[in-house]
Amino acid sequence: MSTPTLKVIQPGMLSTIQDTGRYGYQRYGMPTAGAMDTFALRAANALLGNDDNAACIEATVLGPRIEILSDTRIAITGANVSPRLDSNPIPMWQSVAASKGCRLELRAPKDGMRGYLAVAGGIDVPEVMGSRATYMKAAIGGVEGRPLRAGDVLNALEDSSEAPATARKIPANVIPQYASAHELRVVLGPQQAAFTQAGIDTFLSKTYTVSIHSDRMGYRLEGEPIEHTDGPDVISDGSPLGTIQVPGDGQPIILLSDRGTTGGYTKIATVISTDLSKVAQAMPGHTIKFRAVSVEEAQEAYRRQEAFLQSIRHAAPRAGRIAVVMDDAISDILGDDGEPLALPVTAEEAGGVRRGTARIGGTSFEFHIDVRRLDD
Repeated sequence: MSTPTLKVIQPGMLSTIQDTGRYGYQRYGMPTAGAMDTFALRAANALLGNDDNAACIEATVLGPRIEILSDTRIAITGANVSPRLDSNPIPMWQSVAASKGCRLELRAPKDGMRGYLAVAGGIDVPEVMGSRATYMKAAIGGVEGRPLRAGDVLNALEDSSEAPATARKIPANVIPQYASAHELRVVLGPQQAAFTQAGIDTFLSKTYTVSIHSDRMGYRLEGEPIEHTDGPDVISDGSPLGTIQVPGDGQPIILLSDRGTTGGYTKIATVISTDLSKVAQAMPGHTIKFRAVSVEEAQEAYRRQEAFLQSIRHAAPRAGRIAVVMDDAISDILGDDGEPLALPVTAEEAGGVRRGTARIGGTSFEFHIDVRRLDD
């Protein structure tokens, strides 16, 4: 069951319905599509207690203006789009109540390129091959396989989450800051042997600029050419997300959400999954440098990201919550009774030292918190 929840008043530059992507069909030539910044989409869903794969609106460069058709909760993540509800600024990276009749506006980004709007329950559009993601080149998914238009009405699925109605938010000190210069960690391969050592050194030491000829299929970069050993062509093979292929002109291309399923150019490296959000938020003219890491380092970064997303999803917001943020993970401090420790809510409760423990990365920490009234 779903309810009309959002009406598009003005669609913005390029706003589409996306989830985490369409998987299981690449062998038939069908790209995955899905969100360019999967981390931002998943974080928005976690803030609302939605399914991890719930469909959201991906707004590129200039966001939409939307009328709220029924009471709901929303979360906006990704690029800083200065959202406003009835002309009043609202926070990003936080769940926010939105009442029927309100008007929501996502503006041009101050930082980043793509913003994500999630609604409680997730946007309800027909699934195509198990996904609601819009793939515009084949006109499938989303709303008739196209960008949103003025007048489109979007239903939201029933909110079956157990997420509290109170605001759930991501701490300000761990909200991504995208800026304009990006360092991307990469794992070399699968065809680094197709490049000279000088070519690999160039790739890892020079700065590249995001070309204006970049889109959801791939980001073309401009800079010093990367030298092959014996030409750019290989027998076509699979194209993983984040693969960096280098055609004959020596200019690298980072393959992204709408990439083809196979490709016949040599692939020098692959961007690790946790850094793909940096690519998705890079604008033409931004700069990119590459740094090689091991598979183990890439896996550890992925584990930290997953732990962080889970901590958002399972952390029940409460007034005066005391928590520790460390290595991108949030951990409640537990009192002697094993329950999360909260700040005093009345003057009578203030005063004294409170003891608590927290487990972070498998290690237990003890805390002694000195609680004092402001007038002491």
